[in-house]
Amino acid sequence: MILSALCLSLLFCLGNVMTGIIFIFFACLLWAADTLIRYPLLFGGSSAQQIVLFEHLILVTIIIGVFIVKRRRFNFMRRETLIPFIVIGVFGSALGTLAFTEAFYLSNPTVVILLQKLQPLVAVTLAYFLLKERISPRFFLWLGFALLGSLLLIWPDLQKLLISFKEGDVEANNVALWGYGLALFAVVSWGSATVFGKKLSSKGIDSVDLMAGRFSFGLLGMLPFVFMTPSLITTIEISILQKILILAVMSGLVGMYFYYQGLKRIPAHWATLAEMLFPVAAIFINWLFLNVEITQIQMIGAATLVVASTMVQFRLPVKTVLESS
Repeated sequence: MILSALCLSLLFCLGNVMTGIIFIFFACLLWAADTLIRYPLLFGGSSAQQIVLFEHLILVTIIIGVFIVKRRRFNFMRRETLIPFIVIGVFGSALGTLAFTEAFYLSNPTVVILLQKLQPLVAVTLAYFLLKERISPRFFLWLGFALLGSLLLIWPDLQKLLISFKEGDVEANNVALWGYGLALFAVVSWGSATVFGKKLSSKGIDSVDLMAGRFSFGLLGMLPFVFMTPSLITTIEISILQKILILAVMSGLVGMYFYYQGLKRIPAHWATLAEMLFPVAAIFINWLFLNVEITQIQMIGAATLVVASTMVQFRLPVKTVLESS
């Protein structure tokens, strides 16, 4: 009888774990498929500012609807939460996404996605300085491997830039590197958002309120671009708006919902393993549908970066493992 009960409990636990892993897998697939809409929009004439602005308009509208239906109040804003919300909203949601989207246009989108695996290293470093969390000496070893992997990822474009320096034609080949610079800005922005999001969570603010604050402050962060370029709103086409709506719902709302549902069911380090599907899916989708390839050196760099990023989250003895945002 006891043995039967133990077996049933084990099956239930495994079922719960598998459900959590499947949720994470679906989230990763949605984030990887984001490229299929974002990339064509950029090359179809839409600006990065316009895409990110309307993403936030749509997300804020949906969040307001949820709060009205659920009869929730926007009571999460306090003096001590203002700075964290500015970081996760203005920098993490608005400027980070804007830099990420612009980098898609300037550089190899697959490499831009893979560089985002640096986020946990940024988050852990900031947590050390801001939240006073401990860092294992192993962190610096994996940090070195991650930086090596990142260097290998951008090596083909870096090599072109070095050649152009010798030939005296710097402008011809530095566009891609500028794109990678924007991608790294997104890494820092999203890594910072992870740390400050954790700080808000420790104050008792739940995920719905976090998303509401993130998207609302993100929209505020995009308003200066509207004032500088009013045509961002006046020139939008219905067909473009429909695609941005799909983008916002697919990778913004549904993707994050699946991700949080997965985290509820499995330990954070299992989620880290499940997230390995994201770069693999991104490489495959970009190669299959967008004809975007990466070289063998970049493949080695990608593997090095992903492994280093994963090991950082496994090895660090902090109170809570930091996930990438």
